[in-house]
Amino acid sequence: MVSTAPMADQKVPDDEATVRLTVAQATVRFLANQYVERDGNRHKFFAGCFGIFGHGNVAGVGQALLQDEVEALDACREPGLRYVLGRNEQAMVHTAVGFARQSDRLQAWAVTASVGPGATNMLTGAALATINRLPVLLLPSDTFATRAPSPVLQELELPSSGDVTVNDAFKPLSRYFDRVWRPEQLPAALLGAMRVLTDPAETGAATIALPQDVQAEAFDWPVSLFDERTWHIRRPPAERSVVSRAAEIIRSAQRPLIVAGGGVIYSGATAELDAFAARTGIPVCETQAGKGSLQFDHPQAVGAVGSTGTTAANALAADADLIIGIGTRYSDFTSASRTAFNNPDVRFVNVNVASMDSVKQGGLSVVADARETLQTLSVLMGDYTVSDEYHKRATDLIREWNSTVDEVFQTTGGEPLNQNQVIGLVNSCSDATDVVVCAAGSMPGDLHKLWRPRDRKNYHVEYGYSCMGYEIAGGIGVRMAAPERDVFIMVGDGSYLMMATEIATAVQEGVKVIPVLVQNHGFASIGGLSESLGSQRFGTAYRYRGADGRLDGDYLPVDLATNAASLGADVIRVSTAEQFTDAVRAAKAAENTTVIYVETDPMVFAPDSQSWWDVPVSQVSSLESTKEAYRRYADWKKVQRPLVRPSDR
Repeated sequence: MVSTAPMADQKVPDDEATVRLTVAQATVRFLANQYVERDGNRHKFFAGCFGIFGHGNVAGVGQALLQDEVEALDACREPGLRYVLGRNEQAMVHTAVGFARQSDRLQAWAVTASVGPGATNMLTGAALATINRLPVLLLPSDTFATRAPSPVLQELELPSSGDVTVNDAFKPLSRYFDRVWRPEQLPAALLGAMRVLTDPAETGAATIALPQDVQAEAFDWPVSLFDERTWHIRRPPAERSVVSRAAEIIRSAQRPLIVAGGGVIYSGATAELDAFAARTGIPVCETQAGKGSLQFDHPQAVGAVGSTGTTAANALAADADLIIGIGTRYSDFTSASRTAFNNPDVRFVNVNVASMDSVKQGGLSVVADARETLQTLSVLMGDYTVSDEYHKRATDLIREWNSTVDEVFQTTGGEPLNQNQVIGLVNSCSDATDVVVCAAGSMPGDLHKLWRPRDRKNYHVEYGYSCMGYEIAGGIGVRMAAPERDVFIMVGDGSYLMMATEIATAVQEGVKVIPVLVQNHGFASIGGLSESLGSQRFGTAYRYRGADGRLDGDYLPVDLATNAASLGADVIRVSTAEQFTDAVRAAKAAENTTVIYVETDPMVFAPDSQSWWDVPVSQVSSLESTKEAYRRYADWKKVQRPLVRPSDR
């Protein structure tokens, strides 16, 4: 489809130099000149642009990226905005998000897509980025601003509204949304997006919808629009009086517990948390995003907390008289659906750059940067330490849990492997600076409780959205952000089948990753959940239909190892611990993306967290399994509490 948009004739003041570019060319040039600075360290903010071209962006952003690349080659310089071709629009956003998280939100990617399904394919990625508070710039193409040829291919027509397009679906999923109907609107839209992308409290998906005719429209831009801009990543300090009150509350506690969230890592506050915990003796548990805040063998580290937590952390959480939340948004998995922190006298001190998160669970709200607050708290705590009795209890509990983990990690001879053993082998065979990546299924929960982090960036599990299909795409982003680290991608067969195509992108870009493909013939996580809810694993296995019409026949003869090889990866099939160890060694030495394929038994579970997750059960049923599940559910509901405390108790 070809269209010719009218040329804009507006002008900027005569005393300012201008350059004539299309809206898309101006967008690319602007993004190439955005920088960020934190603690005196300055670098480019955008690493590049992922894209799949179609009608809408092929003659707009696509042409602009091509022009940028050709001009760079002619000038013997790097392109202002590197272009990477993806295979799936959702996956491109996941890759950008993985990159941003590994970069501690200090660098990001733009993602461009065509009109219609190309644009809406990015909606899942937008939700994931915003929920996880991770920056990504989305540039979905839109239908004609002039509406001259409407309705065009893939255009939404609503009889009640002429100005709504499918891209309006991005509005609730983005931290910032704008649509550029006219070239004059572009500078404000770009600056608005940059404000959100570089704000540690407000960041997430920033979406600028670009109508296809406007992308190709020329305009006389002020040259100053393309000057280098440096955006300061702020570290908001806490008010002295508020931190003093927090220190007072902590000093009065007998059984305090720190819940370390992702904010500890993004703030670069791990050293400060290490020192604070060591000085005070306060035990530290971790959320999914906060895992790695302390190394697993730190004397005060008690591991994961909540629904997928360690028995040590959950036992301490149940009795704690003070919870110190640092950089956590208190998801239902962290609070075990509001059953984890059950001391009737428990109080909360919440440190977070986002005021929305700082008031959760009630308690004292400290709206501030994690590193700044820990530094100030350390000065104000004086000689406070927890009692010897409390320290001994925490130490004994984590020692017992570590013995449990040692036991489930143990392998025997040539026996087939289970998922716990696979996690243990990746943990022990990988280097401390390698990264494990996961997102959905049973493995995120098992990794949370079992993985032993040895580096602040050793653990990368996307669990805000827990999006199936994130793993391979996100892992590519991690490796692009940290090419010096090997990236192990833990992915089950169910999630692999959602989005395996990005293996081809990894091969295309020479980005070596090591997917560990666990074949258990279905949805192991939902199968286990289904069973616990009395639904008997219905519809969760990959099977033929039996003679009675139910999906309970033989397993499907799906060969995922061959599929991975067809996408360009090297593949190593393993079944024993010795073979797995050899495969890890070979994969680390290889230059190409290498998939380690292993079949496991989905009926071998990780050790129990002695915790709960609130998923409603049918209140009435003819099935005895469902009736029994509802009785268990009703018992847990009796323990659930709102846990909203006045801030100055």
